[in-house]
Amino acid sequence: MKSPPAPPSWAAQAPEAEMRASVEKVRSATRAHSKFFEESLPLIASENLLSPYAKEMLISDLHSRYAEGLPGERYYEGNRWVDEIEVECLALARRLFRCNFADVRPISGTVANLAILKAMAETGSTVGSCRLADGAHISSASFGAFGLRGVKPVYYAFDTNRMQLDVDATKRILLQERPKLCLFGLSLFLFPFPLRELSETLKEIGALGWYDGAHVLGLIAGGQFQDPLHEGCTVLSASTHKTLPGPQHGIILGETSDPELTRKLQSACFPGVTSNHHLNAMAALSIALAEHLAFGEAYARQTVANARALGQALNDRGFDVLCADQGFTRSHTIAVRVEKEGGGEECSRRLVDAGIVTNKNMLPGDKSSKHPQGLRLGTPELTRLGMQEREMDRVAEILHQLLHQGKGVEAVRAEVRALKKDFTTLKFCFGAGEPAYRYYDLVGH
Repeated sequence: MKSPPAPPSWAAQAPEAEMRASVEKVRSATRAHSKFFEESLPLIASENLLSPYAKEMLISDLHSRYAEGLPGERYYEGNRWVDEIEVECLALARRLFRCNFADVRPISGTVANLAILKAMAETGSTVGSCRLADGAHISSASFGAFGLRGVKPVYYAFDTNRMQLDVDATKRILLQERPKLCLFGLSLFLFPFPLRELSETLKEIGALGWYDGAHVLGLIAGGQFQDPLHEGCTVLSASTHKTLPGPQHGIILGETSDPELTRKLQSACFPGVTSNHHLNAMAALSIALAEHLAFGEAYARQTVANARALGQALNDRGFDVLCADQGFTRSHTIAVRVEKEGGGEECSRRLVDAGIVTNKNMLPGDKSSKHPQGLRLGTPELTRLGMQEREMDRVAEILHQLLHQGKGVEAVRAEVRALKKDFTTLKFCFGAGEPAYRYYDLVGH
């Protein structure tokens, strides 16, 4: 009889010294990453900074624990204080958004979207949505959550000049297609949706309104955008780390008196699309919600003011900023067509070399997501650091010097560092004034 084969080589113990080198490589890269952002101008619309109290939650023992189920109904022991945290988190969410339902177990915005689809849409059913080319998120695509759930999109009519729904044409589409669930949400989110204008049509066809507020969640909570749960939508799903300066996590909110819908939503979250719900992030979310109740109105107002100021300053310098006749935006985001500057891919690479972090983005008329003609710029992070309208003018001038005047990358990089050096501590939170990018060096050497 043949002897059993020897275990594969990868099963052998790795040399400690070699693995220590790998650990130090990762730590060094992480410190370099933090240093880069500390000296850069982050203009990604979907990113923000955590407060020191929220960061503390992320490295707590909660990270190592499980808590499947609802408070008081867990499948694991040891959750006495987890239940206390989650009950407080739910109460803060309901208070901040003036709603009667919240679930903080989704671990991301896309997972929250999957839970909504599981609870509120049947496989093969139709769901109203915007097209990706009009700014929708990839979770509403056939290769995203829609495809995974097996639902068919019904696309609204979109006015690309106004970056807004064509209300009359959309009403006709809804009356003809009669979807039972209608999603309102964008990844390039410049203006509020005309929810009130569409609410009667939704009632007529028996459709529930669903709002993906991932990008504008903090603006909604701060009273600086629309209030979808009181303008015709039944549920709201979102990530919690964009204009709401929380951890990377998810949330579902609702205003409903239907106990069956509540049951379906809770069941969709667990056991539907999550098991353990990342307890450290849930605790960090609690901190972020409390901070937003204290500071969110001022933060949201300045975030929008900065976005509009940046749009105006870029427009004054010859950039093709979308929707100039509408004030550019009512949110944290502006969209800039940079075809004449070389396209979104080329411009974003030139900008990051100079320490300006943006992302290329499809705009109406684009055919390729890899080679679009647009840039998406956002103000959440710079506002979190205390920048105001005058700094937005300086940011616009720096972009102008690099992309229009041909100023060298190193010279522009020096200007970026000079501007940023006075804006590296957090505002609008408990623990304001703490360093934003180097708060924790866990080992200390």
